[in-house]
Amino acid sequence: MKRLVTVVTGAGPGIGATTCRRLAEEGHDVVVSYAGDADAAEEAAEWVRRSGARALCTRADTSVSADVERLFTSAEKQLGPVTGLVNNGLLNNAGLLGPSASLADTDPADLRRFVEANLLSPLLCSRRAARVMTPRGNGVIVNVIPCAATPDAPAHHAMTNAAVEALTLNLAKELGPGIRVNAVEPGNTEEVAAAIAWLMSPDASYVRGTVIRGTGGR
Repeated sequence: MKRLVTVVTGAGPGIGATTCRRLAEEGHDVVVSYAGDADAAEEAAEWVRRSGARALCTRADTSVSADVERLFTSAEKQLGPVTGLVNNGLLNNAGLLGPSASLADTDPADLRRFVEANLLSPLLCSRRAARVMTPRGNGVIVNVIPCAATPDAPAHHAMTNAAVEALTLNLAKELGPGIRVNAVEPGNTEEVAAAIAWLMSPDASYVRGTVIRGTGGR
């Protein structure tokens, strides 16, 4: 039986690292992709290895197409064909939710980076994953909504959330039924990781284009 090989982006501290550990427990070999905190990412990779799964830890700016290509090529060479992808936004690590000021007070350079990290990254990674998964007719993609939903969230936070939800729904239609695409909204870190693991499992075989919200009733 072939091993599951899952790429987790933004796998520094927080949701990304916890998801890597949870997937390893569920039998996945994990590609631990990070942009900033190398120590946290390597710690997550070591935890995966100690659990008996294989891990590849690699730095990649997934808002850059060349880095995405290198990430997936390395994964395929060292671990095997990629069967799953968790798009965890680069600015969704350790509470780094990007610019939190009002839109009028946010620097255009911050806005650009925010959009690139939380919208362009899942687009490019999903595109690359689809090229691997489509010929096989199976695979799983889970998007982590970039920002926790709050009533007073800045406009650019709300925009990226809506865009990733739209990507999830439309990509589920485009790639389904063989390739399942769903999303999870941030909340309790352990619960988010558990939801991601469930969505990637056979137990969620009929779940497509769905957003699981861990908002605590907000």
